[in-house]
Amino acid sequence: MNYTNQPKGRMDRFRQAALESFKTHRLFWMFTILLWTKSLIAYQFFFNIPAENAVQAFILIINPLSFTLFLFAFSFFFGGNKRKWALYSLYLVSSLILFADTTYYREFTDFLTVPVLFQSSNMETLSSSFLSLLEWKDLLLLGDLVVLPFLLWKMKETSQASQRRVLITFTAAAAMFGFNLVLAETERPELLTRSFDRELLVKNLGTFNFHVYDAMLQTKTSAQKALADGSELDEVENFTRQNYAAPDPEMFGKYKGKNVIVVSFESAQNFTHNMKASNGEYITPNLNELIEESHYWPNYYHTTGQGKTSDAEFALDNSLYGLSRGGVYFTNADNEYNALPEVIKEDNYYSAVFHANNKSFWNRDQMYQNIGVDKFYDEASYDLGNPEDMTEWGLLDDEFFLQSIPMLEELPEPYYAKFLTLTNHFPYTMPSEKHELVPKFETNSTTLNNFPQALAYQDYALGLFIDELKANGTWDDTIFIVYGDHYGISTNHNAAMADLLGKDELTPYDVAKLQAVPFAIHLPGQDKGEVHETIGSHVDMNPTIQHLLGIDTSEQVGFGNDLFSKEHYDRAIFRDGTVVTQDHLFTQSICYDAKTGEVAEDGAVCTPLEEEANKILEMNDQLIYSDLLRFKQDQ
Repeated sequence: MNYTNQPKGRMDRFRQAALESFKTHRLFWMFTILLWTKSLIAYQFFFNIPAENAVQAFILIINPLSFTLFLFAFSFFFGGNKRKWALYSLYLVSSLILFADTTYYREFTDFLTVPVLFQSSNMETLSSSFLSLLEWKDLLLLGDLVVLPFLLWKMKETSQASQRRVLITFTAAAAMFGFNLVLAETERPELLTRSFDRELLVKNLGTFNFHVYDAMLQTKTSAQKALADGSELDEVENFTRQNYAAPDPEMFGKYKGKNVIVVSFESAQNFTHNMKASNGEYITPNLNELIEESHYWPNYYHTTGQGKTSDAEFALDNSLYGLSRGGVYFTNADNEYNALPEVIKEDNYYSAVFHANNKSFWNRDQMYQNIGVDKFYDEASYDLGNPEDMTEWGLLDDEFFLQSIPMLEELPEPYYAKFLTLTNHFPYTMPSEKHELVPKFETNSTTLNNFPQALAYQDYALGLFIDELKANGTWDDTIFIVYGDHYGISTNHNAAMADLLGKDELTPYDVAKLQAVPFAIHLPGQDKGEVHETIGSHVDMNPTIQHLLGIDTSEQVGFGNDLFSKEHYDRAIFRDGTVVTQDHLFTQSICYDAKTGEVAEDGAVCTPLEEEANKILEMNDQLIYSDLLRFKQDQ
């Protein structure tokens, strides 16, 4: 027997079978290749997903294939011309999902999740911002959807698919996914346990496989609450007790009974602190002045995820992180919490929130009611009749603060009042030239160029507010806090940001450092500022405020520390797993020297930081998804 020609014969048969498949099922292969190509176009031109080595580059190329094969295999259940329209329908839906991903990523540098899609009540307010996100290159994702129906109309599809063909296609899709997953797990072990790092998941699994995985997570988390029995709470409580930072005796209770006003400074980042515009004027002169006479933390970071401003509020009130997917205000608004408005009510504090926007935006009306907020002044409390006082997001901040003063004066004392600003919001355009207090930046990013004008107006409004508080005597009897809620400029503008900051490019270290946001506390009677170099984040606000008011937090469940405490843990954990400490910064699986920004010689020094951050984020998510604090109430 001649064995020499057997391999060649097998190759010839495989080649013949492949050619026959392409000829018989040409539309199946056409749509498969189109969606595969479109996914690669999104990776290259829409998403910022770097490949550090050849294996990662290969994974990026192959990861759309398993889904496309699996998806279009369903078309084989249709015969004749029905199949071509089934193929087109599947392709249409997939293209729209990819377009939604790229549009969302353009603003938030993040990927859509199921909980975000449930936030439909936000869509009306977001519509104008969505239009500003559209670009001509979107035609690469949508243009063929218009042309294809005309081409398909003239084509006839008469082929039938055998059961064997269907089985082979689904098997090939599963094999391709398995191969992809093995490569991904080799490149990044324990990949599927890092659901809080969506970029890592998309990078290794692909956008569509990520959405399938996200839907599975949604099913799992929906069941968590029903199956929880409270035993998981013990681990969380033990951890938070071990990480409790005792207050500074000199500060604890020093301002008991004082009013507390907290201002959420929309989209502000620390890179603009003491920065001048091209006309020589400071962009934030009033914030600068406040910092000069307050306690200030330059190394203070936001911890927000997809919940953005609402995540910052959630951290403030609960000393907890937002979720890895969606916003807690939507997904778990009916949970049991030990929130600041409820806690300080025991000391006879009245709580109020001021926000000149729709009360249901971010589901605030439901969440506030649940956590014990006594009064919510939403847009119905304000005069919105003058178009000159409005932006696309709502009332300009100067009018917002000025109209809020009489309402504030009516609150029972002592009170905890939170003010949520609006003006400095994407796309950062001002209503008219008279509102443009400083010149724009000059970069190749329209968003970044607009940013200083919206921020300067927000700062101007803050100055008016402080002046009014001083004029009516409130200032001297109030703890006044300003915090930046989240970043204003996403990583999609890294090139322009690098140009603005005089850098060739931004490294992951630079991007992490840019997540620092303003945080200042002005205490009653204070006239001299103090700079604290310790590292803090949003989860630290809650225990800091409570200790100033003389409230013991040692038995409370939360992941923050009092920023005035000598035992404060110098650490900031981001929602994506990034960790910042005095010595090291860990982000995107890279360990940096925190002081030099250089990659650490021994990357293993960041392993304990990564492990602890993952543990904290996992406990945080379990606490929320399982509604574990309801069991604490029963103890």
